Amino acid sequence: MNVARSAAELEVCPRAVAIGTFDGVHLGHRAVVRAAVDAGRGGALRPTVVTFHPHPRTVLGKRVELLATLERRLELLEAAGVEDVLVVQFRPEIAALEPADFARQYLLGIGAEVVVAGTGFHFGKGRAGDLALLRDLGVDAREVPLVEGVSSTRIRQLAQAGDVEDAARLLGRPLEVEGQVVGGDRRGGTLGFPTANLAVDPEVLVPGFGIYAGAVDERRAAVSIGVNPHYGGTERRIEAYLLDWEGDLYGDRLVVELWQRLRDERAFGSEAELVEQIARDVEQTRAAQPPV
Repeated sequence: MNVARSAAELEVCPRAVAIGTFDGVHLGHRAVVRAAVDAGRGGALRPTVVTFHPHPRTVLGKRVELLATLERRLELLEAAGVEDVLVVQFRPEIAALEPADFARQYLLGIGAEVVVAGTGFHFGKGRAGDLALLRDLGVDAREVPLVEGVSSTRIRQLAQAGDVEDAARLLGRPLEVEGQVVGGDRRGGTLGFPTANLAVDPEVLVPGFGIYAGAVDERRAAVSIGVNPHYGGTERRIEAYLLDWEGDLYGDRLVVELWQRLRDERAFGSEAELVEQIARDVEQTRAAQPPV
């Protein structure tokens, strides 16, 4: 998949374009993207996504906990069959563009003949642009109905509550936490369960504290999100114990799927009790199944 950071980097050719932020690429987003991919079948139109980074709401002064990094969003779009992505660097001057100017620069300017968007999508200054305006400009603009009950806001609420199974049903895939492996206390190794400690992008949502069963690629992982109260911790840590794994992961990027919340984190009466509980968590992780 080709990723462009400006319209000039894309050749002008007939395109079917899905437009939106697509944070998390949930079921609703995937319906929009699928409509563009379907419109491009047969090769007459190139399946393309126009998306925004950073999230437009953050540029307008609102805090948004993202469901995925831009890197992960692009991976998910590629998996959905998209061939080109234009990442519009969203800045105040982009928000101030008149809708017709935005359309000419970022849609017509790359050859968009079909544009698909979810119900209620607006763009340009004052959010005055819509699909009707695109039709006036000669574009075959198609509205994709919202998927009932599915929204990034609802998924964030579920994730914050630790309800990874319901979040997965709205995403159409397991909820994930992504980060780079960094050094930690190395306490897990002394207990017999060495963990990979993840540094997560501060703009990305981390699910509620607890112990989870999940996976990294094809390998099961028991995951702790919290402050490690048994040792009096106060700093949030995300730690993944990869079952049946030996090796050095430092510096690697891990995308950790969360399949099931097993329990709350808590302090134990002794280190031996803690080790026994971790062993039970590991066995539950072995038995866990993906939520979707």
